[in-house]
Amino acid sequence: MLTTVACVVLPGFAPFEFGLACEAFGLDRSDEGIPNFDFRIVTPEPGVVPSNLGFSINVEHDLSFAETADLVVVTPIPRSAWDAPDPRALEVVRHAVERDAWVLTVCSGAFVVAASGVLAGKRATTHWRYADTMARMYPDIEVDPNVLYVQDGRVITSAGTAAGLDACLHLLRLELGAEAANIIARRMVVPPQRDGGQAQFIAAPLPVTTSLSLAPVTDWMLENLRLDLSVDQLAAKAHMSPRTFARRFKADHGTTPAAWLGRQRILHAQRLLEQTQLGLDAIAYECGFGSAAVLRQNFSRVLGTTPTAYRARFACVDEMAS
Repeated sequence: MLTTVACVVLPGFAPFEFGLACEAFGLDRSDEGIPNFDFRIVTPEPGVVPSNLGFSINVEHDLSFAETADLVVVTPIPRSAWDAPDPRALEVVRHAVERDAWVLTVCSGAFVVAASGVLAGKRATTHWRYADTMARMYPDIEVDPNVLYVQDGRVITSAGTAAGLDACLHLLRLELGAEAANIIARRMVVPPQRDGGQAQFIAAPLPVTTSLSLAPVTDWMLENLRLDLSVDQLAAKAHMSPRTFARRFKADHGTTPAAWLGRQRILHAQRLLEQTQLGLDAIAYECGFGSAAVLRQNFSRVLGTTPTAYRARFACVDEMAS
């Protein structure tokens, strides 16, 4: 259970990405039923730590808290430190992996984890501008420059800026459940459902004209998850050819219609498992999986657990008792 979070900052840290970790794990949201974390900002040498924007923060805690934290968040470091991160930070990362704690990086923070050696033979990502450099520096890491974040075991690496928040919400969803993550996302006024496999950058994040917006189609998809939805059917609803629709959908959403739809079905299944007493066959029907067996297969593939185990952990006690 995630209860303690250490946010590692090193000289030259990026304030925005640092703020993401503070926003995701450091705020008191107990008034909305979200458990508080014991969140602390840590650094190898407590005291004044300069940012990369000409101001500094005063950090009170050394790295000792990170040695036992359930989650170690590594914020970005400047390019000048990529080839030689502070060895004390590297040791914290190694120890976290050894004791099966979570490690999460934002943007170039991935270079710290890469330098620690724990990513050897694993997948990872960082900001797309830095991915080639990481791949050259660490050829034993499978660096994917085209995704928002990658989870390999209990290490999560993410791309730049907002993708770090997506990674944080992904971890919160795993630890607290879909509804709690949605509450946190609503408080931050960000979408809670962006999947790691989406592209780091989108060709046309805003439609040129509202008449071409796919929002009515995606809204209809969400309202009809139980149906067997094909690209041909969706394209007709958008008044486009299937090829144009698929191309436009990927440009707007960074993924294919099928992948987006599959993720929405899993999210809906999570909500139903948390908030209702429906059986697995009924949930499979409501989400468009057809059968409990197909639901189990997809749920386990995406979330690494079974629907029954997920419900046992995250079901709302009041709802289930009513």
